[in-house]
Amino acid sequence: MDDLPRPTAPRGRPKRGRLSRSAEFERVYRQGRSVGNRFLVLYTFPRAGAVDGPRLGLSVSRKVGGAVDRNRVKRLLREAFAQETERVPPDRDVVVVARPEARDLAAREGLEGVRRELADLVGRALAEGAR
Repeated sequence: MDDLPRPTAPRGRPKRGRLSRSAEFERVYRQGRSVGNRFLVLYTFPRAGAVDGPRLGLSVSRKVGGAVDRNRVKRLLREAFAQETERVPPDRDVVVVARPEARDLAAREGLEGVRRELADLVGRALAEGAR
């Protein structure tokens, strides 16, 4: 049973790399640390004994826009997080909350703008965690 391949999501990202349950989100929100900017808020919380890499949860409300806009922002956030994964400790749960201005950032600058803003927050979260 252990030699079976892990289920994967589209584009090859392991499904275990995502937060999916409400209780997991709540734990990160309540017990984690947060950093934010005009476009995004990043919450992080350490997971005991985890070695399979950081897990990502996304929260993109209807304030960001319609379904097309929200899905575009979520797709860009997933791609940007995949590029930043090496910097995030493997034992972390991360929740990214998109603020309404994230839609304008995604439309104006695309993946590069979203990646830049997320990278800034990851760097700040790592700096605060080192204190």
